[in-house]
Amino acid sequence: MNGNNYSVFSNMWYFLKEGFRGVFVHGFMSFAAITVIAACLLVTTTFLLVAYNIDMQIDDLQSSNEIVVYIDESLSREQAQALRSSIIALDNVEDAIFVTREEFFDNFLDGLGEDTYVLEELRQDNPMRDSFRVIMDDVSLHAETLKALTELQGIADSNSDVELSERLVQLRSVVNTVSLTLLVLLGIVSLFVISNTVKLALHARAEEIGIMKIVGATNSFIRAPFVVEGIILGVAASVFVFAAQWLVYNYLGTQLSGGLPILTMVPFEVFRYKLALILLSAGVLLGMSGSIVTIKRYMKV
Repeated sequence: MNGNNYSVFSNMWYFLKEGFRGVFVHGFMSFAAITVIAACLLVTTTFLLVAYNIDMQIDDLQSSNEIVVYIDESLSREQAQALRSSIIALDNVEDAIFVTREEFFDNFLDGLGEDTYVLEELRQDNPMRDSFRVIMDDVSLHAETLKALTELQGIADSNSDVELSERLVQLRSVVNTVSLTLLVLLGIVSLFVISNTVKLALHARAEEIGIMKIVGATNSFIRAPFVVEGIILGVAASVFVFAAQWLVYNYLGTQLSGGLPILTMVPFEVFRYKLALILLSAGVLLGMSGSIVTIKRYMKV
């Protein structure tokens, strides 16, 4: 190891050691800082996970909450099938699946289960009509897509749940807005707490900092341990929040899937690495920002 590499390693070790020393010397404030940051991150990530699950529910809705359009009975089977090109050409239509009246009737009977025999006698005088199952690209445009479909010549009627789509889209918008607002507000709170923790460390080491300045220590060298201290606080909070989210999320997922199968949650394993990266980045950013802001305001070096 040459002299330059040794010097860099020695400095990094010093910064890390002093950063940890600052955390433990001001144990109560460090604990308070970690607790507040963790609480802020916990609330924010909870709303983000709720928003994420709602997005996934809406994605599922786009494939399951289809628009069913019924063909005018005056059209022949060939003319009915030919309508597919007109339907596909509409905006926000991903696919259109033709369903014959016979298939429609069979599907309807299958849904009756053991009561199928009640309507079996209607097979000869099938009351169903040829139809298309229309898959949308964006469920938020449900109403507009339905209007365009019903205006096509040859479409006699339709069946879809526009209200459900609108409610889910509105819910996603509200949750996303709340998540963003909390992210900003709680981020400010976290920065304030970290700033005060580092501020205490600065006051406690004022004499030491003055001596270091006299003997020629650079500003960057003096500031680095405080930045490291802030990062340690942020990372510690991130680790705690990740563990808490893992436990609580899996518990809630088990309870919801067992009690109400319709309320399914995305498995934690699907996004755990992304969540870990987000939390780690947020912890480092909050810790570093809080420290830098405080040092610039209170250090006269």
